Amino acid sequence: MLHSMTGFGDAQYEENGLSFLVEVKSLNNRFLKTTVKLPDSLAFAEPEVDRIIREYLYRGSITFVLHMRQTEEGGVSDVNQSALQSYISSLEQILTLHGVDSSLNIDLATLMQLPGVCQPRTYSKDEHIQILEILTKLTREALKRLQAMRAEEGKGILEDLEKQCRVIRENLDQLSGLTDGVVDHYRKRIEQRVNELLADVNLKMDEQMLSKEVALFAERCDINEEISRLGSHLIQFSDVCHSNNREQTGRRLDFLTQELLREANTIASKANDSKISQHVVEIKVAIDRLREQVQNIE
Repeated sequence: MLHSMTGFGDAQYEENGLSFLVEVKSLNNRFLKTTVKLPDSLAFAEPEVDRIIREYLYRGSITFVLHMRQTEEGGVSDVNQSALQSYISSLEQILTLHGVDSSLNIDLATLMQLPGVCQPRTYSKDEHIQILEILTKLTREALKRLQAMRAEEGKGILEDLEKQCRVIRENLDQLSGLTDGVVDHYRKRIEQRVNELLADVNLKMDEQMLSKEVALFAERCDINEEISRLGSHLIQFSDVCHSNNREQTGRRLDFLTQELLREANTIASKANDSKISQHVVEIKVAIDRLREQVQNIE
């Protein structure tokens, strides 16, 4: 099953006066890039969060954010009473010096935002263990929801990929029926042209030379091998799309689209027939659409 690289998942939990909200979002990226944003007091949990993300996801730019807020008395930060009193004393001195009533001008909410007043709450070893258990559970829940969204988007991508593969296959089948006719047409055309030129001088065409020329042309414009390889790549592409192994799926499909395009370009360079050229154009357009969609796959 294909998974898109874009998605979102969240999970929430409350305990002991604290509310935990985990949000995980993912965007396209050639590799797996993780960004984990935790409160300073929970920085110890970052390695474990990163490990869990890599357990669930293989590709994409992942942003993990933990929001914590107080629901009861306690809080997620401690107030530095000494720093707060120092700020208040300094402000009172300044206001008194300028003859301003300090009781009307000191805003406590503003003071709480000054550096050093609110400090991250420190947790005991037992609290570390408890919080890590909660965070691990929430991380897994959020990632499962993100995966579900990516899988749903992957269904739409798969439908479009299959549609473009059918277009390539249909045009490829048409090419197979045109290859022999190209050589026959070339032989008749060159034979007619040479006979017209020799008619005025009463000379006869050398059949051996004609056969040699036609053989060289047939070798130069033979595209049967490229058609076979292109068909083989299409089969591999379909197998990867329907594989249950998600690891490296996007990169494998990206490689196969490059190979498809390489074979199509080779056919285009050998094509000496307008009908073949038309089918090659349709094939290349479909391959370009495959390449665009593959960039969205995990």
